[in-house]
Amino acid sequence: MSHITTHVLDTALGAPAANVPVALLAGDGEILGAGITNADGRIPDLGPDKLEPGNYSLVFDTEAYFALSERDSFFPWVTIDFKLTDAPHYHVPLLLSPFAYSTYRGS
Repeated sequence: MSHITTHVLDTALGAPAANVPVALLAGDGEILGAGITNADGRIPDLGPDKLEPGNYSLVFDTEAYFALSERDSFFPWVTIDFKLTDAPHYHVPLLLSPFAYSTYRGS
């Protein structure tokens, strides 16, 4: 399993958001992994199984996702910046709608 996992929920539809392109970036912008959410809105194998402590980002291509269903959205992408310390696993979900989003550190 990746050190970082994510899932995306479309709160406007009340369902998982499938087919959202996501990239995992190191603090310097290097791409460490990328994937597309599955039917359950998850990417279980997004990047390396072990990352060093430091700053990272997840970038969600929300414009591509909303275009699939011909819906307008305000945010063409969502970037979540976060800091890893010493936990064995981090789960970073995205709750998404066309005009709002929120996130939290999951388990």
